[in-house]
Amino acid sequence: MHRHMALVALAAVAAACSPDRGVTDPDLSLAANVTADAGAGSGTNGPGAVYALTNQVTGNAVAVFTRAADGTLTAAGAVGTGGTGTGSGLGSQGSVALSADGRWLFAVNAGSNEVSVFAVGAGGLSLTSRTGSGGTLPISLTAHGNVLYVLNAGGSGNISGFTVGSTGGLTPIAGSSQSLSGANVGPAQVSFSPDGRRLVVTEKSTNLIDVYAVDADGATSGPATVASAGGTPFGFAFGLRNELFVSEATGSASSYVLDTTGGLTLVSGAVSTHQGAPCWAVVTANGRFGYTGNGAGSVSAFAIAPNGAASLIDADGGTAVVSGGVNDIALSHNSRYLYVLQTGGAPANSRVPRPGGRPPHGARSDCRPPGRNSGPRGVLDLDPH
Repeated sequence: MHRHMALVALAAVAAACSPDRGVTDPDLSLAANVTADAGAGSGTNGPGAVYALTNQVTGNAVAVFTRAADGTLTAAGAVGTGGTGTGSGLGSQGSVALSADGRWLFAVNAGSNEVSVFAVGAGGLSLTSRTGSGGTLPISLTAHGNVLYVLNAGGSGNISGFTVGSTGGLTPIAGSSQSLSGANVGPAQVSFSPDGRRLVVTEKSTNLIDVYAVDADGATSGPATVASAGGTPFGFAFGLRNELFVSEATGSASSYVLDTTGGLTLVSGAVSTHQGAPCWAVVTANGRFGYTGNGAGSVSAFAIAPNGAASLIDADGGTAVVSGGVNDIALSHNSRYLYVLQTGGAPANSRVPRPGGRPPHGARSDCRPPGRNSGPRGVLDLDPH
């Protein structure tokens, strides 16, 4: 697999990549409808966009970066959410998310306890609604069909569900708000399973993974809790067959299979990344590869077998080493490009070979770098040559 790194400037806290039709530059609108990129390294690689959350106290916003066909990014301004952020890292994954059809972008306002919804169009992002999150300190969200769930970390913490209307409005779902396993559990991410019948939440402080059942109306029950195989479960992503790939900030990643009853079965337990603070996780669209973004400044690549077993591709876990630190990762819609949010170090503007050494260890275990989270974003090309 060919890998190389290019860095571009970005100041943000969390990120999500759009489907190819989510173009924010009017000049690219005619090329934006190319979406036949179903797997890593296959299909047409048209332009698109990357979105990131600024999380500013003075006025939260979504930073927009247009993505060229070769994966490189160009800053295209920011669009206000109408709410406020906290001014520091959220210690989470999934603070911005796109609907599967690319029509809607959802963003948390952790400072004002709201969720903002944007319509995604050829002319850019348009704010359509701003709604209370159903709790305090929203840090992560997930969408399936016309249902959106929000993870609130403040107070005792909870999940809360909404239906997404045809014009982008959010309506609370009766019976959707559920507590976490307890108070002060340090939640990190909420996400639907691929079929939308389960919600999964990771809890950093308790080392638990919560699974909620979702009924046909979008209401939830649970949670059923499972002990994490590794310490401080953080970000996660699903594969093609309900495999669950979880990063663990103490230095590892684990894989599970979610069965039809909502049970989690461990497949690969606490596989060491040999890198500091693996906090964010993604899985390619074909389900064959998983990546962890490591807060200490690297990306680790895993091969994922059909049964969900995960194994390091590089023995030292240093698939890509990033100057400074890492604060999030996200895949493009076709999984050809992996975007890495860098928190420090000097930006680079040219593609360079993958470094062979290890990054420094010692990133904070909650994966929130000290101070304002700003810096360059890396583009890791996953296309085999």
